[in-house]
Amino acid sequence: MALLLLGLVSFVSWFFSMLAGAGSPLILIPLVSILCGSAAVAPVITLGMLLGNGQRALLLYDRIDWAATRWYLPGAIAGAILGAYCFSLIQLDWLQWVLALTLIGMALFQWKGNSSASSVESSTENEATENESQTHAPTTGAVIKSWHFLPLAFFNAVGSALIGSTGPILNPAYLGYGLMKEDMVATKAFHNGMLHIVKIVAYIYFGMIYQEHLVYGVVIGAAALPGNWLGRMVLERMSPEQFRKAVLAFVAFSGMFMLWRQAALVL
Repeated sequence: MALLLLGLVSFVSWFFSMLAGAGSPLILIPLVSILCGSAAVAPVITLGMLLGNGQRALLLYDRIDWAATRWYLPGAIAGAILGAYCFSLIQLDWLQWVLALTLIGMALFQWKGNSSASSVESSTENEATENESQTHAPTTGAVIKSWHFLPLAFFNAVGSALIGSTGPILNPAYLGYGLMKEDMVATKAFHNGMLHIVKIVAYIYFGMIYQEHLVYGVVIGAAALPGNWLGRMVLERMSPEQFRKAVLAFVAFSGMFMLWRQAALVL
């Protein structure tokens, strides 16, 4: 029953995360914590996210932005190794508070940017970049260049290795870079897949993955396939503006939910 429940929740979470650009870890982390214990959350979620994001990247492989990826990977590799090493020593509960407040702050900043730049249209969503230094036309107030993903990926990877996943924390950066809908989902899925590979290798090296973790991770990844497939069908029917609103709304919701959960644990 536990595995069946985990599979059903995973399917639902991957479906909605396709429409909002992120979100499956937010739904899965509390359940994994109940089933496996808090110490198993990071390894189990990492394995499940690797399988699910790998499927998603294959589904949308032709929409991946390689200019951002070339800057993202070095930062992600270094950050994942450092974060996994820190995870093997101590788990930082206060990081959840920092992440929650950061998510809410970024959502408010991006909404403010949208209101002050409402004339910016999303017609550039399918434009490809040939040059690494080229800046995409931003869909929000924040302007992100491809090289910005190097430091962003590093800090994101450190946090992801410590708590399992940082959820939609980089979504505003992808929007600011100019990626929308399938372009953003594909690029982020590939980035996350590469990040989780490094994290798993590091967890194994530092002795943080056990055999029982594999079953739960595989169930999460297997249930992601139908969720990703169905979510892609719905995503194709969404307008860029609907997608942008869904992404920012989920960023804010994620932050508030994490604050509520941490407050409940303290009380």
